[in-house]
Amino acid sequence: MKKTSMEIIIVTYNSQFWLKKTLSSLQENYLKNAQNTITVTVVDNNSSDDTLKMLSKEFKWIDKVIELEQNHGFAYANNRALEESSAEYVMLLNSDVEFTQWSNLDILLSFMQHKPSCGAISPRLEFTTGTIDPACHRGDPTLWASVSYFSGLETLFPQSKLFSGYHQYYKDLESIHTIDACSGAAMIVRRSALETVGLLDEQFFMYAEDLDWCKRFWEAGYEVVFHPEVVLIHHKNKSGIKSSSQKLAKKTRTYFYDTMLQYYDKHYRKSYPEFVRTLVKVIITMKKGAV
Repeated sequence: MKKTSMEIIIVTYNSQFWLKKTLSSLQENYLKNAQNTITVTVVDNNSSDDTLKMLSKEFKWIDKVIELEQNHGFAYANNRALEESSAEYVMLLNSDVEFTQWSNLDILLSFMQHKPSCGAISPRLEFTTGTIDPACHRGDPTLWASVSYFSGLETLFPQSKLFSGYHQYYKDLESIHTIDACSGAAMIVRRSALETVGLLDEQFFMYAEDLDWCKRFWEAGYEVVFHPEVVLIHHKNKSGIKSSSQKLAKKTRTYFYDTMLQYYDKHYRKSYPEFVRTLVKVIITMKKGAV
């Protein structure tokens, strides 16, 4: 495999404990034996914990730390690092992802080198239970796919193409194949594809910026690929919806549901009568209030 360069970008916000696990496992289970030139950038989204102190003391090998004075969201923070990057490939990596002996990113880079049409690629993300994180294997959240998902039809008929359009469980999760979208928790993007479609859309504070990015890759003629031979562990929502901080959890739930309407407005509003948007907004408001 031809040696290439990749920059791993990790955005963190008050996730000192999990970030330490991410960086330690990244170094031990990948960087130590990586066959490519890898740089690591950490973007701190104005954390109030001791993240920066920990980084300067325990992880001096990190190539760059970007300190933001205000938290403008996940997309904004990643974009600041993406703007400065010149690597052939960039990887978005959550601060709650853990590397294991099955997390060799060189396999993904080799695949992308041999498939120029691949604009973005996702490893298999698993929970600690060994089950797949469905966010790494998604279809486009069309109106029908969203209705099927939120109504529970996808859960009842996971192997149905009709009802499982959002997570596409009917596909072979053990094989390499294209998907509509993956998760920003762990995705590698080709530099030329990024330059074609542009940065993440900062109107999405958090959630859906990855869906939107993947949709734009497809629209530009690039493929998004799921590659299950590489596995990472996702300790999901440690600083999000299921955070131990009820205040933070409530705030991120608001972002989660508000983002749904933003995504609908950007990609589907013009395709349906306006009363459909009103209905979508009512349903989202009800879901937001019920959680």
